[in-house]
Amino acid sequence: MSDIAIRVDSLGKQYRIGGKQEGYKTLRDSLTDTFVSPFRRVRKLLQGHAYGAAELDETLWALKDVSLEVKRGEVVGIIGRNGAGKTTLLKILSRITEPTEGQAEIRGRVGSLLEVGTGFHPELTGRENIYLNGAILGMRKAAIEQKFDEIVDFAEIEKFVDTPVKHYSSGMYVRLAFAVAAHLEPEILLVDEVLAVGDLGFQRKCLGKMSDVAREGRTVLFVSHNLAAVKHLCQTGIVLDSGRIVHEGTATEAVHAYRSLVQGSGLDATTKFLLNRQNWHPQPNQILLHDIRLGTGTEDGTPRTGEPMTIELVIETTEPMSQLGFSIRFRSDDEVSAVHTSTQLDRDYKPSEVFGRAIARLEIDCLLLTSGFYNLDVGIVRPKVEVISFIQNAARMYVGEGDFFQVGIPLTQKDCLAVMNHKWSVDTFQS
Repeated sequence: MSDIAIRVDSLGKQYRIGGKQEGYKTLRDSLTDTFVSPFRRVRKLLQGHAYGAAELDETLWALKDVSLEVKRGEVVGIIGRNGAGKTTLLKILSRITEPTEGQAEIRGRVGSLLEVGTGFHPELTGRENIYLNGAILGMRKAAIEQKFDEIVDFAEIEKFVDTPVKHYSSGMYVRLAFAVAAHLEPEILLVDEVLAVGDLGFQRKCLGKMSDVAREGRTVLFVSHNLAAVKHLCQTGIVLDSGRIVHEGTATEAVHAYRSLVQGSGLDATTKFLLNRQNWHPQPNQILLHDIRLGTGTEDGTPRTGEPMTIELVIETTEPMSQLGFSIRFRSDDEVSAVHTSTQLDRDYKPSEVFGRAIARLEIDCLLLTSGFYNLDVGIVRPKVEVISFIQNAARMYVGEGDFFQVGIPLTQKDCLAVMNHKWSVDTFQS
C-alpha cells in the first residue's frame, strides 16, 4: 500500500465573477443565444459601446497549478491571507466542488469541517445527523453507536440531541460538526478556520482533540490563521498566495515565510513603526487618539533589545476627564501577548484631569523584547469605572537586535518573546 494519502497534480479552480444571473431558459433559447451572441457583441463593439460588468466574461483563478503530496499520518498546516485559495482547496479535496483543471487523488475516508452546517440536514435531529454522517463515511451502525455518547458529550448538546439542527445556534452547530468529524474516525481529516466560531474553551478542546487525532496516525489538513496552533499541531506547512503555493517546508518555516509575505506589503525592518489609523475609531464626546510617536536612543531610530524607548499617545478630550489610565500591550504575530504595560502597574503614576490636548508618555529604560515584529494594542480607561477606548492593532513595531545579551548570538522571537534583567552567581563549598 502506498504511503501517500493525498496527491494533487496541477490543480486549478476558475470562477466566473460579475456575471448576470439569468432566469430559466428553454433548450431553444439556449441554442438561439449561442448562435446570436457573437454577432451581438461585434455589433456593440462597432457601435462603440463598452460592455458592462454583467456582460464581461471575467474570471478568477482561486487556485492555479497547485501540486502537492501528503503522506499518511502527516499533519499539514495550510496558511495564507484571506482569498489565497485555502478553503477552495479543501472543498475540492472534500468533493464539494470540482476542479477546473488538474486532479486530486484521495486515499481513505474523509471527514471534513469546512463551514457551519456542511454535511448536516437541517430538518434532521442531532442524533439523526450523527448516524447520517457515519453512514456517509461507510461506518456500520454498531460502530457509530459505540462512538455516539462520546460525540454528544464532546459537543455538549445532550439536552438538544433530539432537536432538529435548524434550531441550533452557530456555536452548537460547530460543536456537533467537529465532534462528528473527529470522533467517527475518518482516515483523513480536513479542518477549516471554522473553529474560530466557537468560544475559547471550545477551541482549546478542539485543538486537544486534533492533537489526539494526529497521535493516532491519521492524516490532517489544518487551515488556520492561528499561527501558534499551526506550529504546535503540524509537522509541515504550506503557504498559499493568490491561488498558488509559494512555500512548502516545516511548520515553523512556513509560518516564517507567511510572516515575511505579509510584512512585505507593509512594515519592514527599515520602517520601524507603522500606524494602523484605520483601527482608530473615535469615541464621541469623550476622547480622540490623534497620534502615536516612537522615540528611541539608537542612531537609526530603530528600537533595539536592551536600549531605551518611549511611546507617546497624543490624545484630545472634548470634556474634562479625570482619573485617566493608559495601557499598551505588545503582541507577537502568533497573537501571543509578550508584554503588558499599564499605568495601573506604575506605583508612581499620578492621574490628573485632562481637558483638550495631552500626551501620555510610556518610558522604557531597557527594552526587553527580542528581535522581531510586534503589534501594539492601546487602551484608555478610567480604572474600576469604564474602558473608554481599546484599539487593537493600533500600531506595528519592529524591534532590532541589540547588544544586551553579550553572548554574540542575539535572541529572536524564535527563542523567546522577552528577556529580563537578572544575575547569576555560584557559591562553592569546601568539601
